[in-house]
Amino acid sequence: MTPERFHQIVEAYGADPRRWPQQERAAGQAWADAHRAQADAYLAEAAELDTWLAADHLAPPDAALQQRIIGGAPLRRRPVLQRRVWWWSGAVVAGVGLLGGAAGALAVSFFVLTETVPPVHESSYLTSSFGGSSADWSGE
Repeated sequence: MTPERFHQIVEAYGADPRRWPQQERAAGQAWADAHRAQADAYLAEAAELDTWLAADHLAPPDAALQQRIIGGAPLRRRPVLQRRVWWWSGAVVAGVGLLGGAAGALAVSFFVLTETVPPVHESSYLTSSFGGSSADWSGE
């Protein structure tokens, strides 16, 4: 046990050897017995702090404080209006999806029944927006 380690133990755990770590308790007490003057200085300083900490007592909260805390806690339930808004927004999204599906089915059935093919815009799949087609630059 070194003087520095003894001082660290006393600062961390206090002057009472029963609070010291079990594996260092015997070595700390032996060092204190061998170096009584230095150990007493460390122990006296720690005992003052131990006494000051032991004198502090906190009264348990009374019933009025507990009721104020519980009364001020937020409710976990959503308001009814907010739940209705979420329900309606989900119904709107589902309705838009159904209308889109119906419009697509109507368009397909129209082309099948009339046997007309919509005009296809012919463009070369090999061109890009950077190169353009040769038809665009044929005048040069």
